[in-house]
Amino acid sequence: MTIKRLFDIPYYALDQFPKTDMFVTKYQGEWKKTSTLEFISQGNKISRGLLKLGIKPGDKIALITTNSRTEWAVMDFGLSQIGVVSVPVYPSISAEDYEFIFNNAEIQYCFVSDKELLGKVMKVKHNIPSLQGIFTFDNISGAANWKEILDLGEDDSTQTEVEDLSNAINSEDLATIIYTSGTTGKPKGVMLTHHNIVSNVLGSVPRIPKKKSLDYKDTRVLSFLPICHIFERMLFYLFQYNGFSIYFAESIDKMGENVKEVKPHYMSVVPRLVEKVYDKIYNTGSSAGGIKSKIFFWALNLISKKKEISKPSGLQGIIADKLVFSKWREGLGGEIITLVSGSAALSTRLNLMFQNAGIPILEGYGLTETSPVISVNSFDKMKIGTVGRPLDNLQVKIQEDGEITVKGPSVFKGYFKAEEMTRETFTEDGFFKTGDIGHIDSEGFLQITDRKKEMFKTSGGKYIAPQTIENQAKASKFIEQIMVVGDGEKMPCALVQPDFEFAKSWAMRNNINIGSTPAEIAKSPELKERIEKEIESINEHLGNWEKIKKIELTPEVWAIDTGLLTPTLKLKRKAIKEKFMDLYNKMYEHHE
Repeated sequence: MTIKRLFDIPYYALDQFPKTDMFVTKYQGEWKKTSTLEFISQGNKISRGLLKLGIKPGDKIALITTNSRTEWAVMDFGLSQIGVVSVPVYPSISAEDYEFIFNNAEIQYCFVSDKELLGKVMKVKHNIPSLQGIFTFDNISGAANWKEILDLGEDDSTQTEVEDLSNAINSEDLATIIYTSGTTGKPKGVMLTHHNIVSNVLGSVPRIPKKKSLDYKDTRVLSFLPICHIFERMLFYLFQYNGFSIYFAESIDKMGENVKEVKPHYMSVVPRLVEKVYDKIYNTGSSAGGIKSKIFFWALNLISKKKEISKPSGLQGIIADKLVFSKWREGLGGEIITLVSGSAALSTRLNLMFQNAGIPILEGYGLTETSPVISVNSFDKMKIGTVGRPLDNLQVKIQEDGEITVKGPSVFKGYFKAEEMTRETFTEDGFFKTGDIGHIDSEGFLQITDRKKEMFKTSGGKYIAPQTIENQAKASKFIEQIMVVGDGEKMPCALVQPDFEFAKSWAMRNNINIGSTPAEIAKSPELKERIEKEIESINEHLGNWEKIKKIELTPEVWAIDTGLLTPTLKLKRKAIKEKFMDLYNKMYEHHE
């Protein structure tokens, strides 16, 4: 069968890869499996139930879940096969953003996972005239439950109506509107068609490595990135297409446990998570003490010297792998075929280190507007430090100013109710402007150097690419977050959020009193001096105009809920600068 629309994928999976555990979610401490057949049957009930509620093709329904779960998958399928446009929303955004998105998209019904999200939507419900009802996945007293829709659709005599609607859906029809938080301004609604996402799924299939010895029936994925994000969502369809079982992790905090229970073969990650996994490994190794720590550092030193990916060889390499790196792999369940990394740049140093420890990472690149994958590394064609080669069904063109532009079936229809903004984002010959700067090397690998709009000029007229410097700095144990500043100033400086936990243990080891709260720690002259040393070693690799001349430590953690990071953990540069304006002024000695 040919796959043209998103809802064709589960039917294809039923035909090719029927299984008892298509989706698995943990409820009250127990993993509950949903078979392919049961999944389709529940999706059909949702479709029939919604039609009874008077929902029509083209209507918009919002899906919001704190953690990904089977109910979300059922809803997504049930909506898509009757032509309803799904609007997945980040759980972590503010109630005001909910209000804006719901009104902009004219949401009629909303499905939320839990009490907290219900509270957020209830807070603004009276300002959203289009909203007719809210359903919850958890059982919450006084709230309508999603099972009411399943019950409404129990009678299958109206299934022909579902099938007639399905048959009428064209691959070019709108499937979903995804609101991207953006680092500035109001969220923008990215319109993606069935064809946009399906073409990206099929274009990405050849890049995913498969183990010949592993039957699809036994292949497991652990999914924990937000499914409202197109990166995880496209992979969610890709894994279904391949017949892999998708286990939804309980939460980021429970990742460690879930990995050991599920023993996944595939997992998608963001660089921040790889950094955190490494920090955890490092802290465990360095605090083991005695001979264990000595062996750990010896093994680490051994792979840190490698400039290429290679299998453990020679007696030393084999011993290091057996004593140290096999433990790293066990920590990730012991059966990982590959991690897929996206959403931001991954440090080359960490990437190489994981690859040489026997944990392959495939780094890729894309945007919500491109459904998302533009390019991704694969086992047969990999180059660390690049985001791989563009997919075969896309054309990538580097413009004169270095901006990466792209054309192809997975490039979006436009921004919802924003024709002017849509026009501005395409070149005259129809290429989508990504806003990223990069180049394609002689072997066809794409390398990203920076975000176009994040680059800035110092007063001396020199361009600074902050991300590249920030990624190098975050390799330091002392630095949790860093933002390089200096637009229009005579020199670059940086605001640094120390890793407060690491700083505390460093201070204890060195008998230094730096206090215990973030505000106290940030004021410690000893810590600042130590972090300045880290910055000095980074400066050695930078051009004179790029060297960071001064830093200030911020007295709090940068987080999503404080409005300093986007839901995908990117820096909200304007908000960070405004929040710590006093520290900024201190570095540049501006006197208000």
